[in-house]
Amino acid sequence: MANRAGKGAPPASVEELEERLSRPTKATVRAAERLGGDVVVLGAGGKMGPSLARLLLRSIAEAGASHRVVCVSRFGDAAAAEALERDGARVVRCDLLEPGALDALPDAPNVLYLAGTKFGSSSTPALTWAMNCLLPALAAERYRSSRIVALSTGNVYPFVSPRSGGATERTRPDPVGEYAQSCLGRERMFEYVSARSGARVLLARLNYATDLRYGVLADIARTLAAGRPVDVTMGWLNTIWQGDANAVLVRALDHCASPPMAMNLTGPRILSVREVAVRLAGLMGCPPPAFAGEEAPAALLSNPTTCTGLYGLPSVSEERIVEWTAHWVAAGLPSLDRPTHWETRDGRF
Repeated sequence: MANRAGKGAPPASVEELEERLSRPTKATVRAAERLGGDVVVLGAGGKMGPSLARLLLRSIAEAGASHRVVCVSRFGDAAAAEALERDGARVVRCDLLEPGALDALPDAPNVLYLAGTKFGSSSTPALTWAMNCLLPALAAERYRSSRIVALSTGNVYPFVSPRSGGATERTRPDPVGEYAQSCLGRERMFEYVSARSGARVLLARLNYATDLRYGVLADIARTLAAGRPVDVTMGWLNTIWQGDANAVLVRALDHCASPPMAMNLTGPRILSVREVAVRLAGLMGCPPPAFAGEEAPAALLSNPTTCTGLYGLPSVSEERIVEWTAHWVAAGLPSLDRPTHWETRDGRF
């Protein structure tokens, strides 16, 4: 991460957005020079996977290396798999929970673990626990000799006061609801395998990424565009530009360790949902927003001081992300239609 100003006009198309989300930096190119071999991206078909894989591919190319990026997922969106193949990735379509699926994958010294499930977790709790606990244990054992950056979530923390500055990595986990509990289970499985085998792991607790087609800010903007009231019960939030989150995940391979290191991955500012809604409405030309509920005294918030100490401040500020989101939604540009349900306080997704 680098220049905090986040200069530049907002992306005007999906193609331009994808290019920015996967644009290499000097730091990601240097990280690519240190890879020492291929990278396997498990769960590459999700929201972050394609742009993260492209960042790897572009950084490796700029580093003059020939390492492969192996993208593994069920790939419900066939177009995403085809696009990654055109960009030079090796695509493996499989269900990672199927017996033998992990064993059939190629060895690699670097693994980015993005697999998991959130939405629908209340209706399919057994699958949620299998994806978020069983699969991490199997994957960690399969790649115990590799460096593994495992994507986790700030949902493992309790709600905290915005005056606290957000939960730190020293805050005792106290997840709300079965989904968040299973996410803590995912971390514990990586910790268990690391303790048993010496596997080097970094647990990146993301909270939340924005790429304009989805994210908390996009959810609020679309609520305003539809003329609906904005729920302010979860009155504060963190967010980070997904391009910056991608860059941290690539660089975090250098900090994998046994026992695993946990690191909060988010923007440094705590934003007021009410103030964000007012700002978005003004930028989008919407009527002043209506609000539902009142701010609770605590919210799901993370403190990224460890992350910014290692990698610097994000290159795109929260203010710029708000501006870009307003432009994107007001222009009617595409949505992934994957709401974050950021306002949920009972842990039921």
